Amino acid sequence: MSELEEQFKRVNTKLQQLLKQHLLLQKENEKLKDILKIVQLSRDQDTEQINKLQQQVSILKTSIGQMTEADKKAFEKQINQYIKEIDKCIGLLSE
Repeated sequence: MSELEEQFKRVNTKLQQLLKQHLLLQKENEKLKDILKIVQLSRDQDTEQINKLQQQVSILKTSIGQMTEADKKAFEKQINQYIKEIDKCIGLLSE
């Protein structure tokens, strides 16, 4: 074989290796994207659960009268936010 044919075969072999590696990396990338979606969904669910638990703590503190001034202000702020959201919903429904 000529030297040119050998170089061509080496280049072809390396190209095939690169293509295989590229496919493997694409598969790995897809798996990582799937894992990322699962982790993000789990994080969102955890955040939602934390928010619900914090609301329950606030309600419990209010019901037993153990709120500090800062807790009272934060609770009032949250109640006012809920009222605004309810007003928006009522406004949208009446249109």
